[in-house]
Amino acid sequence: MTMTLDDVRSLADAIRAETAKAIVGQEAMVDMLLVALLSEGHVLLEGPPGTAKTFLANSFASALGLDFGRIQFTPDLLPGDILGSNLFNFQTSQFTLTRGPIFRDLLLADEINRTPPKTQAALLEAMQERRVTLDGETHLLPDRFMVIATQNPIENQGVYPLPEAQLDRFLFKLLVPYPAEAEETRIVATYGQRSGPQRPADLGVRAVTDAAGIAAASAALDEVTLAEAIVGYVVRLVRATREHPELTVGASPRAAVLLANAARARAALEGRSYVIPDDVKALAVPVLRHRLTLSPAAEIEGRDMEALVAELVEATEAPR
Repeated sequence: MTMTLDDVRSLADAIRAETAKAIVGQEAMVDMLLVALLSEGHVLLEGPPGTAKTFLANSFASALGLDFGRIQFTPDLLPGDILGSNLFNFQTSQFTLTRGPIFRDLLLADEINRTPPKTQAALLEAMQERRVTLDGETHLLPDRFMVIATQNPIENQGVYPLPEAQLDRFLFKLLVPYPAEAEETRIVATYGQRSGPQRPADLGVRAVTDAAGIAAASAALDEVTLAEAIVGYVVRLVRATREHPELTVGASPRAAVLLANAARARAALEGRSYVIPDDVKALAVPVLRHRLTLSPAAEIEGRDMEALVAELVEATEAPR
């Protein structure tokens, strides 16, 4: 199966329409999930409870026709509960691999910051290389493997902040806001008359593609040109984070590569065969916000990371 950029745009519109059957508003979140999907990146959703983070991931997966799995992260969760383990079969006198829930196309890591770092680290190899190692043996994950993780920024007790190495595996950190009043009114009108758990299928969400279709859409990104001037712009922007006096940790070369790939995906979703500076500007904050560390002085002053990144974008000369 092959796709043109027009096909990619049409497919994205179909996915948006299906997701909208279950999710009121959140159009920007869905667009970012589509960019991450095409550029084969992972997403961290952060927002207060009750803002449909889990339901958004579930509805998005339902529209894609992917094998969806969910892990509820808890303080007593062990790496084997995620990856699986080799269990001894007394009848055959051999070890048999019992695969964990990570062997899915799309994995929802719900409240990922509620589990200790040892268990969080079980995802590192899977997110970076799309494989897991159990007892010295490597097992490949699906080609379309994608992690959507959620975390609650409000509670501080019983949580384990994600280490920098873990955060760096996520393409985007997206902040899920409370809905606008009109959207909240629609939510209550729609779901206030329904009892029990809400399922995307019950709301008419159907799969409009599959793993092969998504792979073809990602392959269509080869048609998107990344001009030398855009490459230079991305590099200048990322390097500026390492030189800013209010940042003690800047973004890595991995961040620059991911930002460039995500910009290509955004261009493809808009039907363009070339990246423009606006693609980079639109994605800079979600790509960089979780990779940077404020200096102690900046923290004391209450500097906002999003505002700081926006200032860096404005200060970095863009190609014309």
